[in-house]
Amino acid sequence: MNDRTRILILGSGFGGLYTALDLEKSLAMDKSVEITLINRENFFLFTPMLHEVAASDLDITHIVSPVRKLLKRVKVFNGDVESIDLENKTVHVSHGQTHHHHELGYDHLVLSLGSITNFYGSKGLEENALTMKSLGDAIYLRNHLISNLEEADFECCPKVREPLLNFVVAGGGFAGAETIAAINDFLRKALKFYPHLNEEMLRVVLVHAGDTILPELNEKLGKYAEKKLAERGVEIHLNTLVSDVAGGEVILSDGTRVVTNTIIWTAGTAPNPLLDTLPCDKDRGKICANEFMEVPGYDGVWAVGDCASIKDKDGKPFPPTAQHAIRQGKVLAHNIEAAVRGGRKKPFVFETIGQLAALGRRTGVAQILGINFSGFIAWWLWRTIYLMKLPRFEKKLRVALDWTLDLFFTKDPVQFLTLRAPTVSEKE
Repeated sequence: MNDRTRILILGSGFGGLYTALDLEKSLAMDKSVEITLINRENFFLFTPMLHEVAASDLDITHIVSPVRKLLKRVKVFNGDVESIDLENKTVHVSHGQTHHHHELGYDHLVLSLGSITNFYGSKGLEENALTMKSLGDAIYLRNHLISNLEEADFECCPKVREPLLNFVVAGGGFAGAETIAAINDFLRKALKFYPHLNEEMLRVVLVHAGDTILPELNEKLGKYAEKKLAERGVEIHLNTLVSDVAGGEVILSDGTRVVTNTIIWTAGTAPNPLLDTLPCDKDRGKICANEFMEVPGYDGVWAVGDCASIKDKDGKPFPPTAQHAIRQGKVLAHNIEAAVRGGRKKPFVFETIGQLAALGRRTGVAQILGINFSGFIAWWLWRTIYLMKLPRFEKKLRVALDWTLDLFFTKDPVQFLTLRAPTVSEKE
């Protein structure tokens, strides 16, 4: 019989990882405690810089940190969570190419399963849209952009070439605005290597359902961002939805039709579907947790990050941002230690410090402590703050070097394909 206190952390996003990092400094040194982090990937992805990978600003490995390098005492299980049994305090997991199954018991369970893309029931989007949630998404998008340019360069028929050079991004929040700014800059700079293409052939479209892009900030900064993107050739459709994607066309609610093979969907997220199988209370699919991040009615179960609904002093859920998840993870680690060793738990209390968005070409927008910043200073703040937040000195140095070299050299339009080299087996 295992007499150790078993702590399972499901997911290594910001909430799960920072819970594990703080437990690494405290409970993980106690031999009577066993802590295991379970995640599909064996790395932590720094998502705020994801669009820079898609646009060739950063090397694909520089915004990821191997979890095994970050955690020396916490066990790491690289696999999938198949099901969770809260009544019997067990989690069913699988790993490897054969999906070998294990059943793991726990005394404390941290739900940090994050969110997934939500297409809101649109089959056209589900079948055709690209997403920007994972490292694989960013690499795939980068390869897709370059593939389109390569094909269009030697395509002599305008009707065949047109969909290759039209690009649509749906969603004008942080992810959508930063993605379209990054890929627009990349495409226009890359054209110098494609002699049969010019900027007049490009059509880059941003579709947003609201009155102003970047609604998380204020209207003034949103209008500034719109102006800068428009100056760089981005076509912006406000108060507009994607009605359908069919027959190689993106059809917008304002009647616009864009012939394209590229639609990038950043306009919706939903909690991990695994949460639907759990009997605990939900708030729009998220697990309801109290101010200590405990899940009421289930002893030893905690929720953190995007998959958790934790209310602030006004009764509103905290927003699903990295700055909140990081601090939730640290408070949660303290509360788990208090529950294991005996002690006083701390409620999660935090007010948003600020929010920033990069718009490319050394331009950005930011709101920090209620003060607006735009232009170069906002771009500099974005890079400085996120560089400081990036885990591990090695990664900070690599990213800083990438950014420095970018000042002197052009971006490489190189596809990272995972094709094996051709082989032959000839008889002698």
